[in-house]
Amino acid sequence: MRKKISIIGAGNVGATTAFTLASHGLASEIVLIDINKNKAKGEAMDILQGLVMNTPIDIYAGEYECLKDSDIVIVTMGLARKPGQTRLDLAQQNVNITKEVMANIVKYAPDSIYVVVSNPVDIITYTLIKACGIPAERVIGTGTLLDTARLRSIIADIVNLSGRNVHAYVFGEHGDTSVIPWSITSIAGIDLATYIREDQSIPNQYLDHLQMIENDVRTSGAKIIEYKGATFYAISLAVKTLCESIKMDNNSILTVSTMMTGQYGIEDVCLSIPTVVGAKGVLRYITPALSEDEHKALLHSAESLKKVIKELDI
Repeated sequence: MRKKISIIGAGNVGATTAFTLASHGLASEIVLIDINKNKAKGEAMDILQGLVMNTPIDIYAGEYECLKDSDIVIVTMGLARKPGQTRLDLAQQNVNITKEVMANIVKYAPDSIYVVVSNPVDIITYTLIKACGIPAERVIGTGTLLDTARLRSIIADIVNLSGRNVHAYVFGEHGDTSVIPWSITSIAGIDLATYIREDQSIPNQYLDHLQMIENDVRTSGAKIIEYKGATFYAISLAVKTLCESIKMDNNSILTVSTMMTGQYGIEDVCLSIPTVVGAKGVLRYITPALSEDEHKALLHSAESLKKVIKELDI
């Protein structure tokens, strides 16, 4: 099955995403578009020459016209977060960049599914829908997909199991107001608290440190930026997972950022809840019952994002 994927932005995230998608054979054609044309050419050439040892695909740097017939357009352009800077600090700058370039992008790829990676991802996802007129079901932000992976990784280390056996999710904003609904976190159908209490090899003290785990999930990205200046490997794998669900039409449940239309009493804001994703984009939502405190925290996350949106020129 042929699949054309275009990537807007050939910086660390865009280039690494191109490499990840190419090395996993998720596209037959990949286009890299960047204001720095030589950077895009160099990244495409570097990846292409290595693919002779893998499944060969057509990967090249292009102009906006090359977006035509793209099945998926991945939006990574914008300023990167700096050490000490929050994702929301970037908001107006990257909203402006998004609005400036998206008119050309939508002109050539009006029917594509858009995967948003640029931060703050919930705000940029909202901008594509509201300012660019793309149907909401075809705009999907990576949201808390990476946060969810980080959470499962931390829990897997605690219980000494594969992360594939940990059922845990991060809801809400991809940022400081994200919510971990511990009430639906489970292992093999057993809620996490019960599992830890019954497994004598796991210190029960972890149950007293759930807030610490939440903080670790929220601050992982900032720590990586502090250590090495940027994050791009893990997010590229998150994008790969999302694109895989779209390409294979496998109806995966992913915590991605999409437009809320009444789920949990939330409307007119983009944030993450479990979402069924397939070839046509957003198919439906899964809304497990939350505790009262978890629901309040999710509403707070939504209101925090709405407050930022009101202060922006979208």
